[in-house]
Amino acid sequence: MGAAAQPATVLNELRRAQRADGPAAVLAIGTAVPANCVRQDDFTDWYFRVTKSDHLTELKAKMKRMCDKSGIKKRYFHHTEEMIGGHPELLDRAAPSLGARLRISADAVPELAAAAAERAIAEWGRQAADITHLVVTTNSGGNEPGADLRLARLLGLRPTVRRTLLYLHGCSASFIAIRLAKDIAENNRGARVLVACAHSTILPFGAPDEAQLDALVAMAIFGDGAGAAIVGADPTNPVERPIFHIASSSQATLPGTEHAVAINLGEGGVRYRMSAEVPELVRSNIERCLVDSLAPLGQAAASGCGWNGPFWAVHPGSRPLLDSYEAALGLETGKLAASRRVLSEYGNMLAATIIFVLHEMRRRRQDGEKEGEESQWGIMSTLGPGLTIETIVLQASGDRNDG
Repeated sequence: MGAAAQPATVLNELRRAQRADGPAAVLAIGTAVPANCVRQDDFTDWYFRVTKSDHLTELKAKMKRMCDKSGIKKRYFHHTEEMIGGHPELLDRAAPSLGARLRISADAVPELAAAAAERAIAEWGRQAADITHLVVTTNSGGNEPGADLRLARLLGLRPTVRRTLLYLHGCSASFIAIRLAKDIAENNRGARVLVACAHSTILPFGAPDEAQLDALVAMAIFGDGAGAAIVGADPTNPVERPIFHIASSSQATLPGTEHAVAINLGEGGVRYRMSAEVPELVRSNIERCLVDSLAPLGQAAASGCGWNGPFWAVHPGSRPLLDSYEAALGLETGKLAASRRVLSEYGNMLAATIIFVLHEMRRRRQDGEKEGEESQWGIMSTLGPGLTIETIVLQASGDRNDG
C-alpha cells in the first residue's frame, strides 16, 4: 500500500507546486482603434454613398432613424471608401467575396491587436518575452495559422508561447478568453497570459437590403477596435500592480433561444442574426442568471445594496440592451455610465468592447468618480450566441492608483 501511494503523493506535491498561490488578476489593459473615424451623424450618408445605394430612399431613412437612436457618436473602421471602391465583390451579393474579406482581415486584425497589446505590455512594465500564454479572439477570420501566430511575431513573443485562437464567439469571446486566462494563470505558477480581442467589420460589410434588416442593424452599430489585457496571479512587486482580481466566471444558456443571436460564415462573409426579442429576454432572465452566478461566492460579493452595490462593466451591445439591464435590475442612473460612454465613443466592437469598458472603469476609479469610488466588487456581463449569458465577478484593487 505504501509503495502504491507514493506516486500519488508525488503527483499531488507536483500539482501544488504548479499552482499559483493567489487568484488571477488583470495586470494591464490596452486599447486601439483604426485611423478612419466616421461620425454617426454622417454614417448613413457615408454608407449609402460607398455602397452606391442612395436610390434606396426608404431604407436610407430607416437606417438614419437607427443611427439617431443608437446612442453612438462615432465609430472607427479599417475599411475606407477607397478600399470598398477597390473591391466591388463586397457589394455584389451574387459574387463570392469571402476570400477577399479574409485577406483584408488577415492583415488588419493582428496589426490592430498588436497596437492594443503593445500598450498593455508597456503599462505592465515587463518584457513581451515574459508572456507565457496568448489567447486571441476575433470574429474577423477563419485561417490557420491565424492572427495569433502573426500577433506573436509582431510582438516578439517567444516561440514557446502557448497560443489559443477563438473564432466567431461574438460579443462573448472576451469573457471566454478571460475565463481561460484565469484558469491558466491560477493553474500554472508564473504564467502571464496576454488576452487580445480584435475585430474588423469588413466581414459583415455589404450593401443594404430590405430583406436583411439584421445586416442593417449590424452596419448601424458595429465598429472596429482591439482590446488587450494581461492576466496573471501572484504579482511581482513593485512592477506588477493588479487592477481587477478575477473572483469567478460562469456561463448560462437560455433554453429555446438558439434563434435569438447567431453568427454564420458563408461565401458572402459573416452574417449576424439578432432578434428584436433579445432585450426582453434579458429583462426576463438576467436577474436569475446573476443570482445563480453569484451563489457560489456566498456573501463575499454582497454589499447590502442589492444590484446597485457592485460596480458594473456590461458589454454595450446596444442602447436597448443597456436599458434592459437597468430595468431588470433596478440600476440607478449612472451605474452603466462606463458602458454607455464606450458605446457612444466607439460603437459595438464585439468582444473588444468590454476591454474598453474596463479601461474606462479603471479611469473612473482613478479619478474618484462615483461609479468606482463606492464599490469594491463588480460584475461583468454580456450576451453571446445561444442565447448565452456570461458573467465574471471582479474585485477592484484596494488602491485606485494601482495599475
